[in-house]
Amino acid sequence: MKNLKRLSVCATALAASWSTGALAQDDTQSLMALSVSALRQEIQTRYDAGLAASTDPAIVSVNDNRFMWANEAKAQCGIALGFLKSSTKDETSVGKCALAARMMNRVSMPPVVQAPIPMPQPDPVCKRDVTGLIFFDFDSSALPASANDSVSFVTQNAVRCQWTSITVVGHTDRSGSDAYNESLALRRANTVAEFLRNGGIAPSMLKVEARGESQPLEPTADGVRNPQNRRVEIIAN
Repeated sequence: MKNLKRLSVCATALAASWSTGALAQDDTQSLMALSVSALRQEIQTRYDAGLAASTDPAIVSVNDNRFMWANEAKAQCGIALGFLKSSTKDETSVGKCALAARMMNRVSMPPVVQAPIPMPQPDPVCKRDVTGLIFFDFDSSALPASANDSVSFVTQNAVRCQWTSITVVGHTDRSGSDAYNESLALRRANTVAEFLRNGGIAPSMLKVEARGESQPLEPTADGVRNPQNRRVEIIAN
């Protein structure tokens, strides 16, 4: 419990420090212009914050999208740090690290309403609107390394939460034709569904859907490549 409290304080302190310094450099090109040593420090800061937030009970135990962004920051910043061990500045992982870190701090927690008389509530971990969120590379349906966290969360909680159905929904950004994006979204959803089956989820529980570019997480003009929209959402009920 003491360790969890320390992690919660750490996450809060790091988030506050980003409001002035780190967040100003979240632009990928600005980060890439830094020296290897300075970039490593910036990426390490974001990785530490993602790690702390992903284990912070104040975030994990509520319906808070920061949990998903924290896992994404931890995964992508970890990849960027791996490249930096050999003094390589990998623009893709650096950009994804910065994006996830920024979103982790931008998404606010829903207000907590205190009931006059406390009543037993369903486990909030089991009631998230989106149980898992996985982001894909441009024009790719290959499962990213960051998918492990979301899939593990689903497989580890399926029995405890008594989920009877899991819908895997594929999405794309708005680059490409509607028909191509429908096909790409379906391939992404099938890739994640297969990973869930291999992780122990019964095939009878799984449903696969493809939305193409029709439901972007971040609205853009047609033809725009956007990493937030290239995703698969896992919705458990």
